[in-house]
Amino acid sequence: MKLSIVILNYNVRYFLELCLKSVQEAITNIDAEIIVVDNNSEDDSCIMVKELFPDVKIIENKENFGFSKGNNIGVAQAKGEYLCILNPDTVVAEDTFMKVFEFVKTIDNLGIVGCKLINGVGDFLPESKRNIPYIEAAFKKLFGNSNEYYAKHLSENETGKVDILVGAFMLLKREVYHKIGGFDEDYFMYGEDIDISYKALKLGYTNYYFGNTSVIHFKGESTLRDKNYARRFYGAMQIFYKKHFKKNVLFDILVWLGLRVVYLFSKTPSNDVKRINKYYFISDKMNENLKSVLQKDIVWTSDLNTVENNSEVIFDNNFLSYKTIINLMENNKKGKSVTYKILPKKAKFVLGSDNAITRGEVIKFN
Repeated sequence: MKLSIVILNYNVRYFLELCLKSVQEAITNIDAEIIVVDNNSEDDSCIMVKELFPDVKIIENKENFGFSKGNNIGVAQAKGEYLCILNPDTVVAEDTFMKVFEFVKTIDNLGIVGCKLINGVGDFLPESKRNIPYIEAAFKKLFGNSNEYYAKHLSENETGKVDILVGAFMLLKREVYHKIGGFDEDYFMYGEDIDISYKALKLGYTNYYFGNTSVIHFKGESTLRDKNYARRFYGAMQIFYKKHFKKNVLFDILVWLGLRVVYLFSKTPSNDVKRINKYYFISDKMNENLKSVLQKDIVWTSDLNTVENNSEVIFDNNFLSYKTIINLMENNKKGKSVTYKILPKKAKFVLGSDNAITRGEVIKFN
């Protein structure tokens, strides 16, 4: 078997359904398996997987083991030559894996490969490629200066060597995963991807950022960035430093003080309702059931140039491929006044996410 895709899920049933549908389209011509590990979700994620995706292997944990242990459980049952660790709040293009495989076959001493991630409004996510978070870089990031934290020697569309990749999409050989030791289970959430990337480098492997395919990562679903985010993230960083660098008492003190400053002055997610004057449905025909549940006018069109400000665009995957939807989101920037949602193929809901601070939105219809 060529590829095992491991998806760790926790209470994101609708995003998981969209993710699985996109992955199925992307492995049509690949000998691959999909493994969903559920960390004791309280929604009907597991029921949905069993009913809609009978070929997907589902592992139902009886407690929330966190990111590292959950993924390690899935990998333990994987059979593929390659692994892809994939978040459930992602959407891949139909040719994503084929493109990555074309690239990796030219690479010796391959460690981990990551790709270009964009958020739910098409903006590039800089954490797609990062440097080793040495103490100075991490501390500057704590106070808003991320220039040394992100890998800016490559543009978002270039491909090349980087140190650290993001856990939302990681592709590597299964044998490399086991030589590295998998994800370190001392991390519950945050820091695991930094740790495994760094362990790959320490063993002499080379990590790569591949900028020739884009994957949507709906930030805010599996990793909600509320005002406690900094506390959790830098707690993980302290674990990382203790494992891989000499203990730095000064840094521990600075982080202790800095986190309290960040916590006190961080804003909680806004409860403001976004302003939508009109919906645009990008399809070959109108969906009357969807139209009936929306509170504003909906325009059926195939031309994004007609979209006005303060609107929301709904892409119909029954009409558009995932690759086309991703390209349209990236290349038709209308600013913050236009947001996007996706209607998955054969689904009765649309969903999207407008930023990394708040949860995404799911609109269901009959």
